[in-house]
Amino acid sequence: MNTKLYCNSLTQFSRYKTRVVTIGDVPLGGDHPIRIQSMTTTDTMNTIATVEQCIRMIDAGCEYVRITAPSIKEAQNLEIIKKELKARGYTTPLIADIHFTPNAAELAARIVEKVRVNPGNYADKKKFESIEYTDATYISELDRIRERFTPLVKICKEYGTAMRIGTNHGSLSDRILSRYGDTPLGMVESALEFLRICEDNNYYNIVLSMKASNPQVMVQAYRLLIKTMQENNMNYPLHLGVTEAGEGEDGRIKSAIGIGALLEDGIGDTVRVSLTEDPEFEIPVAKNLVERYSNRKNHPSIQEIKNELPYSPYDFKKRISNEVINIGGHNVPRVIADFIGKQTINPASFFATGNNYSVPLDKWNLTDQACDYVFVGDNKVDFQTPGTLGLIYNAATWWELKNKTRCYPFFTWNEFLKCEKKSEILNFVSVTIDDVLNFSNLSLSESSDPIVLVFQTSNLHGMAEQRRMFIELMQKNSRLPVIIKRNYENLSEEQFQLHVSTDLGALFLDGMGDGVWINQVNCSSPKNVNSTAFGILQATRTRISKTEYISCPSCGRTLFDLQETTAKIRNRTDHLKGVKIGIMGCIVNGPGEMADADYGYVGTGIDKITLYKGREVVERNVNSEKAVDALVDLIKKHGDWVEKV
Repeated sequence: MNTKLYCNSLTQFSRYKTRVVTIGDVPLGGDHPIRIQSMTTTDTMNTIATVEQCIRMIDAGCEYVRITAPSIKEAQNLEIIKKELKARGYTTPLIADIHFTPNAAELAARIVEKVRVNPGNYADKKKFESIEYTDATYISELDRIRERFTPLVKICKEYGTAMRIGTNHGSLSDRILSRYGDTPLGMVESALEFLRICEDNNYYNIVLSMKASNPQVMVQAYRLLIKTMQENNMNYPLHLGVTEAGEGEDGRIKSAIGIGALLEDGIGDTVRVSLTEDPEFEIPVAKNLVERYSNRKNHPSIQEIKNELPYSPYDFKKRISNEVINIGGHNVPRVIADFIGKQTINPASFFATGNNYSVPLDKWNLTDQACDYVFVGDNKVDFQTPGTLGLIYNAATWWELKNKTRCYPFFTWNEFLKCEKKSEILNFVSVTIDDVLNFSNLSLSESSDPIVLVFQTSNLHGMAEQRRMFIELMQKNSRLPVIIKRNYENLSEEQFQLHVSTDLGALFLDGMGDGVWINQVNCSSPKNVNSTAFGILQATRTRISKTEYISCPSCGRTLFDLQETTAKIRNRTDHLKGVKIGIMGCIVNGPGEMADADYGYVGTGIDKITLYKGREVVERNVNSEKAVDALVDLIKKHGDWVEKV
């Protein structure tokens, strides 16, 4: 497989070059900086509230402001909003967000600098029907779309208005689902149907996006889009985002994994982080993600990949590895806590890693996010630890232990080659890229020692270097399990969370890694480090340890207080390990995203909620005051409820 199908290089950082799109006086693409944007959550008809929120967003660093226009009246009010902003000294380009309403789009395109259309619902209504198409009937459907969409294209061309064709995984049309399925390929084709109409009208001022609430689907769709564009001599700029990412830690981790995985490969021209929080709080998160790449080009060189890629970047397949105790094979990725730097280790030290000791009962209680191993270095633990927990010692200290039960040595590669005192059960061996490149096929395939490799990197472009190490192992047919280890120093709490989620999450999205090991100095608390590690595995869906919430960021279409409601639902359901709950402010993406959730809570009227089981409506127009109780009852009815301990 060609190694340059979706980015310039898998080893050398460089921005993927796209065409320039004019959006007011803030151009996008080409050599221009990666732009930051967000979306208002106010009622578009409330001019002053919308203007003041726009100003808060702009002052926080927002370079494009998106405002929903669900009908003609909101589209008309965009002109008043724009005039009021200009009167206050703000000329930031405005984007009209359009779903279902071509007439609103056609009006908005005459007013604002850019319109966003969703090809899944601009000319279609979603019924979740499976339709058998002949080539002739499919072409007839495309002709219908062309007739509906062409007027907007001509208006945008006449007024110099930019357009984003924004595919959303949760709102693919029944036509696309029937022919291509619920797949990244379907997402790409959904955008291309509309893009071809634009090009037939010689209109090219276009931005594309492939958003999904699942980072893996999102990343694969963007990669496939670029590959398809290259095959068709296209180079449109890309808007990056994980839709319905949620709030707090979960929303930041999920966004960093999806957006960061693409930024690492030089992909992306504008970023929107979708959090269930006020939009001005999205801006610092987006800036932290983007600013990391301002000097990335100067990283130490990484050896280019020889021969074909041993994996597909467009389809998930976990790397095959041997099983060593509970690492590798079919086991979930393991979490290793790092206790280096602790002067003393006692039972309370383990509380932050999900291992709680009860003094009165003299026993350990393990949470769903209890780490699997702890690296203690040269500190000797002289008390009973949980029976499921392994302790990792520096090799010399390990050898001196009288009781080696559930204790394992940690070597460098050179130490391991020279040492005769090894564990017969499990050896952790730290390796760098130079070690891996110098491995012989024979030494890797015929080693009889139970080895788990620990990948280390100090490269500024560390994710790419560790990916290169995995590729080398795969090309040499090595099935040694691998723990991904990263070190961080002197970062803010949010920077740490975003950086580690990008670095580790990007690898797990491609099926690489049997565990995580995070070392940090002056970045975060041990509890948050542990929570971040499990959050990354949850977001990449490689290890489920808690409830997952697919929660939209709210906008002017939202029909209830989304932040307050999300908090209420979390409070009642956050103990339901492995259950996915979608919380949507309106019907736009609701039913589609419900297909990826077990249960759905969707606004369908003022303070009226529709409840879903999967993509099926269960109960309509539930009063919002009773809707959370009704959701809990629905979960109980289907057997997914357990009582809180």
